[in-house]
Amino acid sequence: MKPKLSLVVAMSENRVIGRENALPWHLKSDLKLFKAITQFKPIIMGSNTWDSLPKKPLPGRLNLVLSRDILFEAEGGLICTTLFEAIEIAREHAKDDGADEVCIIGGANVYEQTIEKADRLYVTEVHVWLEGDTHFPAIDPAQWKEVSSEFHQAGEGDDYDFTTRVYERVKS
Repeated sequence: MKPKLSLVVAMSENRVIGRENALPWHLKSDLKLFKAITQFKPIIMGSNTWDSLPKKPLPGRLNLVLSRDILFEAEGGLICTTLFEAIEIAREHAKDDGADEVCIIGGANVYEQTIEKADRLYVTEVHVWLEGDTHFPAIDPAQWKEVSSEFHQAGEGDDYDFTTRVYERVKS
């Protein structure tokens, strides 16, 4: 079976995912959930997302980085010049490793290009409205069914309360 394509995102209630190439919040609890979702699965990201990572590559997973710049360097990551190439490599790697999905982890441009191809969405809704310069695309309720939802009260290391939701694509 072909590994699923899943988008993993944290966004504010007004769909902000970033400001000046950084997350506009810190959620230690959600970072643990992100690791649990993506660990041992190939991850695909744009070059700005790669640049925003504090430690590169993210350990325990193949890091595929999209860049049209042939001189772009991503030590520890695999550079792909097209989304098609990245998805094909990631799916082959996932099959070889027994992973059931490939995770897209940003940024906005990559989400825009992949939301129509995705099978699943892992969404962390951060309970705040704020200014930002990058946004997640709208989730069309005709195309997505929420299959789980869990509220998380802000704990130590969390700036805000948040809710994690999983959506599956509605089969037509």
